[in-house]
Amino acid sequence: MGSTAAGSAAASGVPPTLLVLRALKLGDLLVSVPALHALRRAFPGHRLVYAGPQWLADILELVGGFELLPAALDTPLAVSQGSVDVAVNLHGRGPESTALLEAIGPRLLIAHAPAGGGPPWVEQMHERERWTRLLRWYGIEADPLDLRLDRPAVSSRQSSRLPGARAAMAVVHVGAAYGSRLWPEGRFAGVASALHDAGHAVVLTGSADERERALRVARQAGLGDEAVVAGTQRLSEFAAMISEAGVVVSADTGAAHLAAAYARPSVTLFGPAPPERWGPPAGPHVVLTRAELRRGDVFADEPDPALLGVDVQDVLDALRGLGLL
Repeated sequence: MGSTAAGSAAASGVPPTLLVLRALKLGDLLVSVPALHALRRAFPGHRLVYAGPQWLADILELVGGFELLPAALDTPLAVSQGSVDVAVNLHGRGPESTALLEAIGPRLLIAHAPAGGGPPWVEQMHERERWTRLLRWYGIEADPLDLRLDRPAVSSRQSSRLPGARAAMAVVHVGAAYGSRLWPEGRFAGVASALHDAGHAVVLTGSADERERALRVARQAGLGDEAVVAGTQRLSEFAAMISEAGVVVSADTGAAHLAAAYARPSVTLFGPAPPERWGPPAGPHVVLTRAELRRGDVFADEPDPALLGVDVQDVLDALRGLGLL
């Protein structure tokens, strides 16, 4: 192990490096924010590096203090051997992530047992608690509810472009990374139509690949194509829109985690993943699922039965409970 990394850095006047590995998606980054905040406080003199997908750079800026190192689990990390003082495995506990970090020779590896000196892995645990628990094991104070992000410098200003709105902007996120989390288009349309009828400026979001799906939802809901911004936003603009929203309706995706990060009212539909591991904290958030129907195959092409067990009326009732209909 590179035990001289910190000493060499100090001697040269260059701060030592702390590297966090989490080469996953947007929601995975967002549930690790409490741990990232804790590391920033615990290592104020270190250069902080987050090894993950390049496309997350906009959101990482909102965490504060970290620079992004483009990384994937199947590629060696682009850092020299022995140059990292502290490496933190927030990716998982498997041999791939462990090998990536061991290969760079950190002075200290913060990881779950047996790779590091951390706690044993507990499968049924909320992700925010999982990673803050790991840090507390090493004596680093960490709060799983410290999940807030900085506000983006950009503004979405989307609600001003939708005529006739009398209430707050409603973001309806129609996409998901896997088919197992795709709530039917007709149901999203029913929710969007009800929000529009209640006076909300309804905005349909998603990725570029989901734009046609969003357009179909808009047409079924009786909305114009101008309500669809799927595929047109940078990630920072998407975050700005969520931070300004009066309500967010989404499957268990990055949109739902952004709503939690900005404490925006939300209704989140859970399918294969249990909300006990991935759900929002207490607040203006409603979780809907049919746990007794859950199949649990995250990578399935078809929606999970636990997701399909939630109907339009369930969502409308949740919105009424939030005072939004």
